[in-house]
Amino acid sequence: MAKLSQDDLLAQFEEMTLIELSEFVKAFEDKFDVTAAAAVAVAGPGAPAAAETVEEQDEFDVILEGAGDKKIQVIKVVRELTSLGLKEAKDLVDGTPKPVLEKVAKEAAEKAAESLKAAGASVTVK
Repeated sequence: MAKLSQDDLLAQFEEMTLIELSEFVKAFEDKFDVTAAAAVAVAGPGAPAAAETVEEQDEFDVILEGAGDKKIQVIKVVRELTSLGLKEAKDLVDGTPKPVLEKVAKEAAEKAAESLKAAGASVTVK
């Protein structure tokens, strides 16, 4: 297998959704027994100037409206989606309504909303 250059790898990461990138980071951390919190923060903003004249909304926010009865499960899902620490995720869940993900693709927003709803949270996608 040919070795990929740094530019090739960045091009691949650029095409990933936040959820896919989060899953990759977790797999990377498990495989090499490291933590990559800084890498997630750097990769977060991605493609700021995609298309300024597009009329259709292409960036969505996932807003957590309430944790429901299963607060611990919701905190776990928030941590999975955002790579936040336990305290930060708990503070986000306690301070609802708060955005969990901002300016993500429609597909990523829908997956995140489904995960949160499955954990018992009430969620709005804007």
